[in-house]
Amino acid sequence: MKQNGLIIFLMATILFACSKNKLPLYQSELYSITDSAVVQANYTARALSSTEITSNYQSPASDKISALMEFKFSINGKDNEKLFAMNHKYLFNTGEDANNTISLAFGSDDLMQDIDAGGKALPPNTKLTVKLDFTKVLQDFEEKGFFEAVTGEKIYKSDFKGLYMAGNTAPLSWDFENLHNKGLELKDSDGDGVFELELVMNPYNPDNFTQNHWKLGNDISKYPQLTSGKVIIDALYNLGLDETVMNIENDGTFRTGKEWPGVWTRDVSYSVFLSLGIIEPEICKTSLLRKVSNGRIIQDTGTGGAWPVSSDRTTWVIAAYELYKITGDEEWLNIIYPIIEKSLQADLKTIVDPVTGLMRGESSFLDWRKQTFPKWMNSTDIYESMCLGTNAVHFRAYEIMAEMAIIKGKDATIYNKVAQKLKTAINQHLWVEDKGYYGQFIYGRASKVLSPKSESLGEALSVLFRIPTPEQSKKVISNTPMVSFGAPCVYPQIPQIPPYHNNAVWPFVQAFWNIAAAKNLNYSALEQGLAAFYRPAAMFLTNKENFVADNGDFKGTEINSDRQLWSVAANMSMIYRVLLGMNFEKDGILLTPTVPEAYGNKIVLNNFKYRKAILDFELLGFGNEISQISLDGEKLEKSFIPGNLEGKHTIKIQLNSSIKDKGKFNLVENTFSPAMPYVSEKERTLSWEPIDGIKEYIIYKNGQESKRTNSLEYNPVNSYITDEWQVASSATNGVNSFLSEPINPVNENSAYFIDAAYFAKASTLPYQGFTGKGFIELSKEKNRKVSMSFEAEADGKYLIDFRYSNGSGPYNTDNKCAIRTLSINNETIGVIVMPQIGKDEWSNFGYSNLWEVALKKGKNVIELSFEDYNENMNVEVNRAMLDGVRIRKMGLTTE
Repeated sequence: MKQNGLIIFLMATILFACSKNKLPLYQSELYSITDSAVVQANYTARALSSTEITSNYQSPASDKISALMEFKFSINGKDNEKLFAMNHKYLFNTGEDANNTISLAFGSDDLMQDIDAGGKALPPNTKLTVKLDFTKVLQDFEEKGFFEAVTGEKIYKSDFKGLYMAGNTAPLSWDFENLHNKGLELKDSDGDGVFELELVMNPYNPDNFTQNHWKLGNDISKYPQLTSGKVIIDALYNLGLDETVMNIENDGTFRTGKEWPGVWTRDVSYSVFLSLGIIEPEICKTSLLRKVSNGRIIQDTGTGGAWPVSSDRTTWVIAAYELYKITGDEEWLNIIYPIIEKSLQADLKTIVDPVTGLMRGESSFLDWRKQTFPKWMNSTDIYESMCLGTNAVHFRAYEIMAEMAIIKGKDATIYNKVAQKLKTAINQHLWVEDKGYYGQFIYGRASKVLSPKSESLGEALSVLFRIPTPEQSKKVISNTPMVSFGAPCVYPQIPQIPPYHNNAVWPFVQAFWNIAAAKNLNYSALEQGLAAFYRPAAMFLTNKENFVADNGDFKGTEINSDRQLWSVAANMSMIYRVLLGMNFEKDGILLTPTVPEAYGNKIVLNNFKYRKAILDFELLGFGNEISQISLDGEKLEKSFIPGNLEGKHTIKIQLNSSIKDKGKFNLVENTFSPAMPYVSEKERTLSWEPIDGIKEYIIYKNGQESKRTNSLEYNPVNSYITDEWQVASSATNGVNSFLSEPINPVNENSAYFIDAAYFAKASTLPYQGFTGKGFIELSKEKNRKVSMSFEAEADGKYLIDFRYSNGSGPYNTDNKCAIRTLSINNETIGVIVMPQIGKDEWSNFGYSNLWEVALKKGKNVIELSFEDYNENMNVEVNRAMLDGVRIRKMGLTTE
């Protein structure tokens, strides 16, 4: 009651202050923003001046940690002790001098039962001892040479790297890929087969939360100076400039954030576009060129060894061209043109999906697999996915390439055609008519299906790049789900996945959303979006990387950083690209201001350096309709500032202070989808375990809904050997899970396997896990071209993929994805992508992407070759072990 009373008192104080002569900038049940403060529950951030802010925000995260912990163990940093979401549970003893020791055997069913914590909280800095009996695994290593995990993966003794603990209570984490650098490795110090780990749970350091005071510490006088009449906005803008200076490295590049040294391609690219290209063009040029190698744009280390599994390096294209439009620098255009051309040509040969015409590769910036993709999807599956944001970026990249070609007097036909085909494909395959926005991605294996989840960055980019029709654009802004604390990366959320991309808001995504809302003159969406951006910056006194969508707190996400570069850049973009509405063209700036009523009256931006000019802006009123605009006192017919100005100039804009229709937006509760079924197959019958809260299960055949059922099993009849079956759970609220991993209920004679070692010399490397005579090594020095033959019994369509291993790096990072070109009977089919599977895990074999091909009756020659466009991001290492080729004829029944 005391807390509620305080909240009411604070809100009343705010309303009283606002009632005198000003509207609040934003007000909701959870937080409010005035011209000088942000109030959220018991916390207040207040601007004392345009260069100083105080905040009493303290993350409540450690106060609310449950004494019930879920956990499991991990071999080699993978989720392989139990099936996904099947975890051990432990209720901590919390009494004085309580002892907490967990003793288990790896894979044991002990501590699996549900426990009611009864609201019991875990005290900070609780000590825990863990003892894990690993003797069964070690025995299998010695007797069989491998241990078969519950997931079906064979872990060979030679591939064993370490044993780790994962969980939901800090310092534990579900970030399996990075357990090795979080101090979570268990050790067998005495060789008895029992691995041990000592932990301090719910670690608490009162200094490790957030600062409570910010005061300008750097000279920002060379940057544009803002006076908006809203001291909180002015102060937060100056905070952004202050952190911009802090992010400039001694080598003249931008670091990615306080916790992230170095230049990262997509981070710096989005940052350049948002605002850094405007205020620091030379540092942006240097930073962008740092991400070029061998004349191509670098795809940073990423899933399966970076490009082409991750393929959004084309964000660089958008940033580089925006720099050209900002600066008008023809020399810069000459530098970037061949880099972009070479990069896009490689993409055209490597990532175009032949069925849809969309570009393959994981979602732009959403590059932490389990955070947005179904758990079963491996790096190969992610390569074959077709994601909204990534495709929006590729569309704009080819559109830019065409624009640059025209400027340089070259033929732009092919690039225009690619761009328009891609635009058509996005609208045809990703638009969800009954939702009124685009789906997240298309995923699957032989058959693909569209995930109808929203993806906020992709939705915003699609609108900004004019991919939808004007009517569709309005629908995207009014229908895409927003939660109380802002634009969630995706919606709905995935259950049992901790916040990072899942269940999180990223300020730079919010910024792109706000710019898109402004372009569509949706003031309701814009007002909420601006508040969602400014609230965390004020409360945390830094431009954080992300925060939890559920509660707006920065501490609950898997990883976070202060002064994250693209969050910093997003800060200033709210002034430049939203309120002043700057659109940079090659010959000037088009101004389309969009000012919500509460932000209006008078906005002054002085010392804006543009090419050879210094511009002072004065923006009066609110709304978006310009009643008058002048340059140095001379009336302008259009709101366009020519790029050939020199010296100091003054631009005055008078808005008509009228908003006819504020629009609407889709504010929703932060919802989680139901858990995805884990389907097994035995004797051609599919079965799965029950899931709580499920209304029914949906059976899919080849990506199409086949049947709805309340049963926990299904027997596909009259099935073909290449048919894929999947199951989704559907909750009572109508929200569906992801589709389960595709299953082919086939007989043992349904597929052909061609042993590569019969067509090239078998490798003598001591790896295991191959199926037949042996395996061959593919590298830039060995077997650059391999030809294999297959006798087909009949003409027809076949599915073909390759069994390989790639231990050049971990499956979540690095840059050594192996790539080859597939040809059949001297006709080029496309690329074969063999992503990294695990660091030094050369005995861990998996399958490449697959192709549907036409084979003739009789002998067919299947060739893998290394071509110049098969260069990966590492260049030096492009290596895999090839076990053989799997071939399945389409149209054969399983009977």
